[in-house]
Amino acid sequence: MSRLDIKTPSRAQTVVEGLYRDMERRIAASPPGLCPVDMSLSFLQLCHAQTCGKCVPCRIGLGQLTLLINQVLDGEATMETIAIIEKTARSIVNTADCAIGRDAARLVVEGLEGFRDDYEEHVKHNRCLAGLQNPVPCVALCPAGVDIPGYMALVGEGRCADAVRLIRKDNPFPTACAYICEHPCEARCRRNMVDDAVNIRGLKRFAADYAGFVDPPECAPSTGKKVAVLGGGPGGLSAAYYLQLMGHQTTVYEMLPKLGGMLRYGIPNYRLPKDRLDDDINAILKTGVQVKYGLKIGKDISIQELREQYDAVLITIGASTDKKLGLPGEDADGVLSAVQFLRSVGKDEIIDLTGKEVVVIGGGNVSMDAVRTAKRLGAKKVSILYRRRRNDMTALPGEIEGAVAEGIEIVTLKAPASLDVGEDHKIHGIYATPQMISAIRDGRASVKPTGEPDVYIPCDILIKAIGQDIESGHFEKAGIPVSRGKIVTLKSGAFENMPGVFAGGDCSSGPASVIKAIAAAKAEGDSVGGIIEVAAFGLPVGLGDPMFGGMENRIAAIIFGIPAVKGVEFGEGFGAARLRGSENNDGFCVRDGKIGTITNHCGGILGGITNGMPLRFRAAVKPTPSIFQPQRSVNLETMEETTLQIQGRHDPCIVPRAVPVMEAAAAIAIYDALLGYQKERM
Repeated sequence: MSRLDIKTPSRAQTVVEGLYRDMERRIAASPPGLCPVDMSLSFLQLCHAQTCGKCVPCRIGLGQLTLLINQVLDGEATMETIAIIEKTARSIVNTADCAIGRDAARLVVEGLEGFRDDYEEHVKHNRCLAGLQNPVPCVALCPAGVDIPGYMALVGEGRCADAVRLIRKDNPFPTACAYICEHPCEARCRRNMVDDAVNIRGLKRFAADYAGFVDPPECAPSTGKKVAVLGGGPGGLSAAYYLQLMGHQTTVYEMLPKLGGMLRYGIPNYRLPKDRLDDDINAILKTGVQVKYGLKIGKDISIQELREQYDAVLITIGASTDKKLGLPGEDADGVLSAVQFLRSVGKDEIIDLTGKEVVVIGGGNVSMDAVRTAKRLGAKKVSILYRRRRNDMTALPGEIEGAVAEGIEIVTLKAPASLDVGEDHKIHGIYATPQMISAIRDGRASVKPTGEPDVYIPCDILIKAIGQDIESGHFEKAGIPVSRGKIVTLKSGAFENMPGVFAGGDCSSGPASVIKAIAAAKAEGDSVGGIIEVAAFGLPVGLGDPMFGGMENRIAAIIFGIPAVKGVEFGEGFGAARLRGSENNDGFCVRDGKIGTITNHCGGILGGITNGMPLRFRAAVKPTPSIFQPQRSVNLETMEETTLQIQGRHDPCIVPRAVPVMEAAAAIAIYDALLGYQKERM
């Protein structure tokens, strides 16, 4: 018998394990906009350090790849070097003895296929094409581009009403999103490097709860133009809000008795109290948005009629119908869609499930809403039937955990096979085919039948939550292109042969989250407003990314009363977008608590101001070595022209990293200056 001993980790091994944990947190908090070639090199070097060195492809090949990619980053490579990198990587993939070398080389091959233009840019111009204007990770990952550091700073100062105003600049539903947003902003929060993400949604909830009712900003002078918005959900109301702020009279057409769409008729009260939803809707309506209830497109009014009555028509009808199982007996009594079920609950229609067994098919957030609502309506037993594993469910982890805590049964790896419908035409149960994990496709496990007999699950109510579609019949007849259940538009949301008609949100992109619908609505509102303003002023407005130009500039100017703003100009390079007014009023800035105009632009410590975005603060937390760029400034009160020194850096590869977020005090000082100027004008 060999000698036994107790293995204890050495100090070196303990330190290495700690380094691995730190590395894991840093990868999780990795911000957007990093150079993909540099990142590929870092992963390659990590894999090379993990190899055993017994086979030539790993020991020699990965080292050669490292040298070649370093040549690309150092500006010493040629186009032939890229071809050699690809050939070497593919050779390692085919000949390496273990997964370490094979996967390391595969990362390089996939990188060459996915971002070859970045490699070529390094070779040709010694620079990368990574995003040059990426804000901090939380802002970059927020679909609506909400200024999260700004409103967190205001909450920290106890200025909840101002925080709500700041959120509304990009998201007119601060209260609703404080309750039900999926908070993608927290995924790569820098705080992950320390322990866990900041509770961003919680801080938004705090601001919404303690701010009380906050009046919306004043609208711009009327343009005399009219816009029809089809659908009173989060997308339609968001677009109507921004269009109304621009001065265009907007009318929302809603087929249901109340506004809110899926926020009201799809999300149950336990998640989003409807009186809190009404706070957001009332603020939107206070801008002057008009509403016509009980009118359904294609039945009570047509697209052609709306085109004759309005200057523009925006379709934001969402995805309000259900997908079918495709099984016989699907029309039996007791078989409902999740949309139909939740809408009935939202209408306060009495649904008594006392003593009944309920089965919900699907693993998304809508499925979780349905099962937890059914439990609250008195159901004896509620089950989720899902054909994949629990880890593959698309619902938020918190929603799944909440369902389990409430006694919901989760039946996984079972696919619907047939329905048990009695002679009374009522559902009595469902047969499900056992499944097993098969190939991994696009990072997600697919399933296939195990060959075992079908399992019978009795139920009195069967709810389908397997996806949503749009009501497309009328739109197809009107000549609007529809493909695979979605309206097909140009990138701007417009249609080639139908000027003045736009579409956006779930009806064109497919079902998505509320914050994505709001982001899409902001972009569509920019497109609609741009077309109208082109007609009114003959200016090329509404161009560019909505996060960095277009509507955001105009809305910010309207909120803070910047005079004579007519559109947006875009020049070359970082910081070239600016508000456009008269010939002598190209932009604006803040100096000593006063608003001034800028006629000579550069990115820098007041980049958010020089870019025409007064509330998207981007500046260094601590002073960094920089270039001082003089700018001519005109004080709007004294009309005296002075020279303003702005701290800035112009290296496009440095700017995104050198200016992650402005200090809270600086952000609040600029906000106060803008707010003070607004009050002075009032």
